[in-house]
Amino acid sequence: MTETLDVQPASAGWTDFRRQLASLSRAFLDSTVRQHVTLIVAGLVAVVLLTAYGQIQLNAWNQPFYDALSQKNFNQFVHQLGVFAVIVVGLLVLNVSQSWLNLMLKLKLREGLVQELFEQWLKPGRAFRIAGAGEIGTNPDQRIHEDARHLTELSTDLGVGLFQASMLLVSFIGVLWVLSESVVFNVNGESFTVPGYMVWCALFYATTASFVSYLVGRPLFTLNADRYAQEAEFRVALVRLNEHIDDVTLARGEGDERVRLSRELSRVLAMMRRIVTAQTRLTWITAGYGWFTLIAPILVAAPGYFGGDLSFGQLMMVVGAFNQVQQSLRWSIDNFSTIADWRATFGRVATFRQAVIAMDLLEDNDLDQIEVVKSTDRRMVVDGLRITTPSGSIALDETHVEVGPGEHVEIVAPPGSGGHFVFQALAGLWPAGCGRVELPANADIAFMPRRPYTPPEALGSVLAYPHPRAKFSDGELAAVLEKVGLNRLIPSLDRTARWDRELAHEELQAIAFARVLLQRPDWIVIDQALRGLPDRGGKSVLDTLQSELPDAAILHIGRCDRSGFFNRSVHLIRDPGGPCLPAPEKLPAKSGESRKAPATAT
Repeated sequence: MTETLDVQPASAGWTDFRRQLASLSRAFLDSTVRQHVTLIVAGLVAVVLLTAYGQIQLNAWNQPFYDALSQKNFNQFVHQLGVFAVIVVGLLVLNVSQSWLNLMLKLKLREGLVQELFEQWLKPGRAFRIAGAGEIGTNPDQRIHEDARHLTELSTDLGVGLFQASMLLVSFIGVLWVLSESVVFNVNGESFTVPGYMVWCALFYATTASFVSYLVGRPLFTLNADRYAQEAEFRVALVRLNEHIDDVTLARGEGDERVRLSRELSRVLAMMRRIVTAQTRLTWITAGYGWFTLIAPILVAAPGYFGGDLSFGQLMMVVGAFNQVQQSLRWSIDNFSTIADWRATFGRVATFRQAVIAMDLLEDNDLDQIEVVKSTDRRMVVDGLRITTPSGSIALDETHVEVGPGEHVEIVAPPGSGGHFVFQALAGLWPAGCGRVELPANADIAFMPRRPYTPPEALGSVLAYPHPRAKFSDGELAAVLEKVGLNRLIPSLDRTARWDRELAHEELQAIAFARVLLQRPDWIVIDQALRGLPDRGGKSVLDTLQSELPDAAILHIGRCDRSGFFNRSVHLIRDPGGPCLPAPEKLPAKSGESRKAPATAT
């Protein structure tokens, strides 16, 4: 799906809300869970309609039951108890069915929404670009996990509740309109009725309550959105500390971390206090109307009862119908805080999805763009490359560089010179700058970052990543571990662990090189992954690559002490006259095939 979207804050107006809702609705129509959701919704509609019919029968039961009580008719009293049992058993079955369908709808909606967010977020290059797009790119885990779960649960509860209230309203307005004919007013010896009197009273009562509740509870929309943002920041701080707890413990930094976490917690609590205050003000309104509802229908129906036209049973029937109508009308009052919560959660999920899609479309006219395309042959060509970074511009000392199959070329980039920006530019991830990068056509390129990624899976799957493990035999997996000097890990091929926590940095780098040896790419682009990696078993990693992959082209970015391995060297230099990136937190990105990641990252 391709959409032109503007990234807006979660507190966007109703126009943005309608656009977001339409966008997610279109995504739902294209989702794999559409048929399941449609069937569940159809079942819910049937159950709600049957429940409304049962509620009407239960309300009609009030008249004969209370009349039997007022007349002390024991036989009729017992008979009506039997009728009550039949109606209640039917409603109980319907209630259980509705509960089960509600839970299944939440499950399927969450599956569809999260899969849609996965689809958009994990398209090539998007996750990287959104991570650098400022506040909207922070905490994607929070938006995909917690916000998506909360949104689907609230959507189900509110949607089913609104439909049920609407059906009860339609059903009981007719009942209440007919019963209004029995409410007779006697004024100065004259009797008259007001058509639909009880209906108009119920409408007025619920409308005034809804309007007052909206005025009082309106700040909750913004407060809930701000609260979720603060909660996400607090969660990230906890995760970050847990990821680096070893370093913190060694530095005896627990005290500083406690202060930092307490500061994050205080922001969350301050926001929650504001919500508590707003919620308390709203409760004065909702609870006040709720208590007054106990006597409101009796008060408005009292003229008919005391005038002698309504029996006690009819009065109770009027009260029941009035309560059903006004309860349906005041659905928004009872659920105002939940609606505010839903609106805030919807905004976080929808704006995140918008921003992810917009990463392919955002374009800054004030900055040039690095063009990344496929070459017409099996060469890598870097022509006129200049990269704009937050600290200035960098470039290669040669304006035209060609690397052919099997060549070993080093881009000499001292620490701190911005070599990782060259790596990201070649991979099509860093667009700021100018020049042209042509990547070899129909070639398998492995990009090796300085910090290798190891998914939390079995070691055999880590080596095969991103391919399925079944593509390689256990013998092949064991062989590449032996070649990089990790013989001790061969018995652990089937063991699942947090390898990034269990292995040392140089061992993780060795795992990355073992992955390359296993998958045998045509091109290998290395971002300083050789630094600090010792020789193992008397043979260096580079010697192993040369012997095992003699036809692979190797482009290393950084500084390597292996003279004789590289055919030639190109130096990374500063460009004093070049521009400096003005907003590093939000980089533009061109759309189209030329900006997609051209190869599988290692």
